[in-house]
Amino acid sequence: MITHEVSASPISHGVRGAPAIEVSGLRRSYGDFEAVRGISFQVQPGELFALLGTNGAGKTTTIEVLEGFSPPTAGSVRVLGHDPYAERAEVRSRTGLMLQEGGFFGDLTVAETVRFWRDVSPRKPYSALEIMERVELADKAEVRVRQLSGGQKRRLDLALATLARPEVLFLDEPTTGMDPEARRNTWAVIRDLVGSGTTVLLTTHYLEEAEQLADRLAIMHAGRIELSGTVAEVVAAHGHSIRFQHPAQVAAHHLPELGGVRPQVEGGTVEYRLGPDPVGTQQALARLLAWACDHHLVLTRLEVRSASLEDVFLEVAHGA
Repeated sequence: MITHEVSASPISHGVRGAPAIEVSGLRRSYGDFEAVRGISFQVQPGELFALLGTNGAGKTTTIEVLEGFSPPTAGSVRVLGHDPYAERAEVRSRTGLMLQEGGFFGDLTVAETVRFWRDVSPRKPYSALEIMERVELADKAEVRVRQLSGGQKRRLDLALATLARPEVLFLDEPTTGMDPEARRNTWAVIRDLVGSGTTVLLTTHYLEEAEQLADRLAIMHAGRIELSGTVAEVVAAHGHSIRFQHPAQVAAHHLPELGGVRPQVEGGTVEYRLGPDPVGTQQALARLLAWACDHHLVLTRLEVRSASLEDVFLEVAHGA
């Protein structure tokens, strides 16, 4: 079973009140291609910030700059108050990195891999066994890394990224390839790290993962941040919708207007996309039901729902 042991002593984040991560006007180009186009955000100590976006949105490039692998083309970044590229030695020992692909020695066993990384780590708060138990790999201790499944390799990645209990942890698609149970167990490990004071910057394609873990998030598209805030703030700004099955006897142009909104009809479903005001949504629903009664209609599969993070994400991804 996964264990979630954390040190009783809090992590020191340096200057009190200073952001653990600060990005200001960041731009990063590769030749004529600008992958990141002037983004800004801050992550506070002990916060989990999720950076979302489609493939090519600029998420991984942003993380690579923050990890010190490449310098900004313009703008600035700070991790724990330092430039991660120019002052890499000051930052590296205090951060953990979980990249999309790990660089393992396939012929080493899991235990040998963990012991090697632990031996070269500046801090050793956990034993090798505790590290493996945290990510449920203790039973794979004598298995060679090349024999692990993709999901098991990701769990080993997480073990190595967190074995020194970093002050700032970068997680780039951490649960790719994991089954649902392993993914939820990994979330528990991440929650414990955040609860003990670790600052986490997460990228993920699993929107449920962001909803479950993130204190705040930003959605990138084409190198820019389009939306940011808490999950509740981002979702609330995109309102509510009313949906029902399109009555066969009613032409689309005869459907009523609700709150100044015309319906969208697609695949046999009628949808009204309304604003964030719940009173306005309730009034729209009342008008719709009155219209249905006046026309002796039964609206099948009728539902009223708030926007989901997936709805918001897809709108941004499609340039809506």
